Amino acid sequence: MATNQIGIDQFFVSLAGFDWGADASFLAAIDALVVAAAGDPDRSRDLERRFNAVLAADTSRAAKEYACRRLCLIGTTASVPGLAALLGEPEHSHMARFALERIDAAEAAEALREAVGHLSGKLRIGMISSLAARRDAAAVPVLAPLVRAGEPELASAATFALGRIGTTEAAAALAAADDHTSPIADVVFDARISCAEQMLADGDRPAAQAVYRSLVAAGEVGPDSRRERAARFAARSGLIDALDDT
Repeated sequence: MATNQIGIDQFFVSLAGFDWGADASFLAAIDALVVAAAGDPDRSRDLERRFNAVLAADTSRAAKEYACRRLCLIGTTASVPGLAALLGEPEHSHMARFALERIDAAEAAEALREAVGHLSGKLRIGMISSLAARRDAAAVPVLAPLVRAGEPELASAATFALGRIGTTEAAAALAAADDHTSPIADVVFDARISCAEQMLADGDRPAAQAVYRSLVAAGEVGPDSRRERAARFAARSGLIDALDDT
């Protein structure tokens, strides 16, 4: 056991000094350790602690990215603070949020929501994308105001995320933002369709029907462009799919 422990220690010493272009053969040994730790909480916690130490130390981007990828597999609440600390760093943000997307802990989603509030630009949009991937229902109050943001890219990202989350609260937020004069009107419509599709996939037929009926009704009084005709067709087709077998 002592020899094995010394070997593990050496693997992580190598990881701490690792960079692209260097000998990466030891990474296969760490991968094997991660696989072997499945179902063994003590071994998983030990590896998680070691990966978190790599994140906290002055290590290369390559080392941190590798640690983030492995924390996708074994990360828990204990990994959230270290990953959250990297969200504002452009060269590490993507992989940190990639890990937080996949850690099944409420704290991971909370870290992403908090980051939306204090980051800007592409990093902020990245956090919104991760919240969409998690289908984080608690993010709706954070995202809803952004649908009316002055930045089309930010507004579009928030709109897409609400459609992906697909809850009744998300549907209500999208309905409130549905305005034919908006520069992202098409994005909002598509998100409402996505929201209804998600509701239907989740087995909530009445909620899906309500969204589709609203879209059909709105289409009857809207302009008669090719896009609007296609929108009406999509809404009616969705409503037919949402009707039960009777």
